[in-house]
Amino acid sequence: MEKQNERLRESLLAHLPQPENLADYRRETEVLLAKHEKALFWEKFPSTMLALIAVGIFLVTLFPIGSSKLGTREVQFLWADACIFFFAGAIIDLRYRIYRSKVDTLKEVKQVQLQILELQAAIAKNVLRQ
Repeated sequence: MEKQNERLRESLLAHLPQPENLADYRRETEVLLAKHEKALFWEKFPSTMLALIAVGIFLVTLFPIGSSKLGTREVQFLWADACIFFFAGAIIDLRYRIYRSKVDTLKEVKQVQLQILELQAAIAKNVLRQ
């Protein structure tokens, strides 16, 4: 059991970049996280727009503009459209929230990786001093 844990530990540490590349890895991580944040904005935009369109349709049916009166069939049709827009917006918002949680998890993982690399670099400095 102890050998298996040791192999797993070595396998996980082998995937980390080397401590001498710490500054490059930090910059790459910042660029990666910035790219994901930008993508998150564009992932949220459609859901917000669909929800606003649904609310707009609903308000137009409640308070008709000008002297035009909508018939019952038109109002029902527009409310059905508003429900479809709202439902589509909710689905896209769910996709956004899933992506947001993945990015948050990625941030935490990258932060832990950077801390491990900093610790490895500090240990290597201490070993060289002695």
